[in-house]
Amino acid sequence: MNILDQIVADKRIEVNLRKQLIPITQLEQSVLFNRETYSLSNKLKNSTTGIIAEHKRRSPSKLVINQNLNVFDVAKGYQKAGVCGISVLTDAKYFGGSLDDLLTARASCNLPLLRKEFIIDEYQIMEAKAYGADVILLIAAILTRDEIKRFSQLAKSFNLEVLLEVHNEEELHKSIMPSLDMLGINNRNLKTFDVSLENSKTLSELIPNHFVKVSESGISSIEAIKELQPYGYKGFLIGENFMKTDDAGKNAEEFIKALEK
Repeated sequence: MNILDQIVADKRIEVNLRKQLIPITQLEQSVLFNRETYSLSNKLKNSTTGIIAEHKRRSPSKLVINQNLNVFDVAKGYQKAGVCGISVLTDAKYFGGSLDDLLTARASCNLPLLRKEFIIDEYQIMEAKAYGADVILLIAAILTRDEIKRFSQLAKSFNLEVLLEVHNEEELHKSIMPSLDMLGINNRNLKTFDVSLENSKTLSELIPNHFVKVSESGISSIEAIKELQPYGYKGFLIGENFMKTDDAGKNAEEFIKALEK
């Protein structure tokens, strides 16, 4: 069993438990459920830098990244830095995140928030809406075409945008449909954890132009972004790079200033 299969198996157990604890009717009563959402795809289209900054405490490949930064400060710092949006990890077991992190981020900034999660059930999309997300992530590697369609259409019905993540050509072909807003190319091989920007370059020409292209994983330098921009990428997801410092917001601010030069 590779790490992704393991995460999904654990996620199914977790989601079934959550459904019993908090019914959908309760999620729908959340004060955030009817708020107007912010568009990440529009922000990326109109940005010259396109940074989506991430709040991430740890990961299966890097273990602990930073347990000391609180979400409130990180989100405020990222907003001040001028990022386009914030990705909030909500998986507890493997990434040390929670839905409360999403709630806290929502309270501390008015940027588009992406719920970064392994979504395998409609229930998690309702949760994302109830906890203040603007965008959900769907991972093609763990979903069938029918699930991608169902989940993305449900998200759109709640005015949530959809970022679909793919790792290879096969996943890309299975996934392309009108109910997606952004296509993310993950440069990390989920089986080996090796990272290569070539993945974003190769797959870029297969993505229809009306989707906003996002490159994810292994982006830690200005050079990497400048290398990918000619391939049509408007969004760049950066987590570890900012989170491994003592001040993620300040680090993001310096990065964006250098990128704008």
